[in-house]
Amino acid sequence: MNVTFSQRLQDLRSRKGSVLCVGLDPDPSRIPNHLVQKLGIESAVTSFCREIIRETSPFAIAFKINFAFFEALGEHGFTVMRSVLDALPEEVLTIADAKRGDIGNSASFYARSVFDNFGYDSVTISPYMGQDSVTPFLQNPGTCAFVLARTSNPGGSDFQTLQTEGVPLFRYLANEAVSWSDGEIGETGLVVGASDIEALQVLRASHPLTPFLVPGVGAQGGSASNVMSAAGSGPILVNSSRSILYASADIDFATAAGRVAEETRNILGS
Repeated sequence: MNVTFSQRLQDLRSRKGSVLCVGLDPDPSRIPNHLVQKLGIESAVTSFCREIIRETSPFAIAFKINFAFFEALGEHGFTVMRSVLDALPEEVLTIADAKRGDIGNSASFYARSVFDNFGYDSVTISPYMGQDSVTPFLQNPGTCAFVLARTSNPGGSDFQTLQTEGVPLFRYLANEAVSWSDGEIGETGLVVGASDIEALQVLRASHPLTPFLVPGVGAQGGSASNVMSAAGSGPILVNSSRSILYASADIDFATAAGRVAEETRNILGS
């Protein structure tokens, strides 16, 4: 029997005492100058990410790789991303933060890229185009499609809190998205930002066994302790990116990142 994404997550959580996901968003303007001057930008991004991975992997059970930062490197961006992926410990979960969302035929090719080509365990999905844009990402065993439900950006409330059939749109969407994985071999997860603790509580009460990806802790101001209190014991990954990646801009950037990752892991608990 295939092990589900949720089962892998909960097993890692138990074994490592962590729910921390480290987001790899390598902004060239914030990578330490000594790396860029010595290696050039593409190799600097590779070295930066690999050193961050080395120092933070003892405390993290997942890594979220933001496609935008690698695509912006140009024609060699995916080669750099492949090198970063190869540096990850085999046991950790991987998230392709690509926020895909297109018609079914295009979505199926995006899914092939994420799961078959790069071998990610999960992917972030924008569900605006409906079920047929998400279903292609539910065809691989042991994987998860994290659907954007209640996001942490300021503009998230422009649509997500509008009333739909008597409930906020994010609740209606979450209920629908979770049902889309019925009968499929992949799982639906939900992206729920740390900036709206009430929404996190409501969604967890409705979906106690659904994997949650919670961004917004750290630089975006989300409270780690509040998130864990609201999320309960269900499967959850709490992402932190900038506060870990850019803990130092000096030669000690990797050890500083490891220190902040450990502190964040400890605050989150298990």
